[in-house]
Amino acid sequence: MRRGGKKEPFYHVVVTDSRRSVGGALEQVGFFNPVARGGSEGLRLDLARIDHWLARGAQPSERVARILKGYRKSQAAAPAAA
Repeated sequence: MRRGGKKEPFYHVVVTDSRRSVGGALEQVGFFNPVARGGSEGLRLDLARIDHWLARGAQPSERVARILKGYRKSQAAAPAAA
């Protein structure tokens, strides 16, 4: 779901049912801010909830699948670096 102002996009990563009308989100599982500046957080995902929905047959969009793949990689590398 896109939010934010003109030329300042902000996206909520949500779980939705394809049988519902537009905007019928079941749960928000994260956010993505492609224009994050300074110390602001650019991406946050709840991996436990995402895995829960994927196990129940949810299918991520192409964009969310790419974001999720990169996020999992960064989370796997973060504990090793610490």
